[in-house]
Amino acid sequence: MTAPATVAQAARSILEAAEPEAKMAAALAARHRLRAGDLLPVFDVPMPDRPARPGAPLLLPPASMPRRGRAGSPRARFALLHALAHIEFNAIDLAADIAGRFGAGMPPAFAADWLAIAAEEATHFGWLQGLLREAGGGYGDLPAHDGLWEAAAATAHSLEARLAIVPQVLEARGLDVTPAMVARFRAAGDMAAARVLGRILADEVGHVATGNRWFRWAIRESGAEPVTRFQALVRAHFRGNVKPPFNISARAKAGLTTDWYLPLGEDRSP
Repeated sequence: MTAPATVAQAARSILEAAEPEAKMAAALAARHRLRAGDLLPVFDVPMPDRPARPGAPLLLPPASMPRRGRAGSPRARFALLHALAHIEFNAIDLAADIAGRFGAGMPPAFAADWLAIAAEEATHFGWLQGLLREAGGGYGDLPAHDGLWEAAAATAHSLEARLAIVPQVLEARGLDVTPAMVARFRAAGDMAAARVLGRILADEVGHVATGNRWFRWAIRESGAEPVTRFQALVRAHFRGNVKPPFNISARAKAGLTTDWYLPLGEDRSP
């Protein structure tokens, strides 16, 4: 197979890799080659409508997902790690898709940032896959849902919408819930998992910050006010409310002060 020569080709190679090891390798290679100056900032191929996926896990609607088992049990902890691995696996593709789908017409740093994030998500997936294997299993052993990619498909038409929903709503939610998960693994004596989740949390603050920074850049020429525009996009493209609890300090480090998201927690049902 010919090695990718452009940023778009590298992004597409990540999306077209089905098996976890191949997707991880493609993401890490894209970051390395871009930093080495081996990828032209050219967007000469389209992104696929859906990324390639391995034969497992079985993808189910969110409402059909099985229960994880008794809280704190080894089975429940394995299920939680599996769910997190699935999120990180999807996050590799989400970052690659933003780079390849929306990079044309943006500064070269835009695609570079997102390919770097794709590689970080691949590293996160590798850490979680290692924990699953230490527990006697692996990614694909349990069902998972496709909600993250559904959000990508719903925002494929608009960079502003994608940056509002994926990093600043979905990934920001990870900032909210991860500290409690770290505490749960510590309470169970699983310090290895607690350390991994703590490292992932630190990286994810940077990912949300990147989304916020490029969102502000993208709307600058339109003259729109960032907070107002963000809230309008979330109301148009995100189902339901943005619910507490919120990790206010982590969100603030990422550029999401409370005026961005607290109004979105108000009931929007008809």
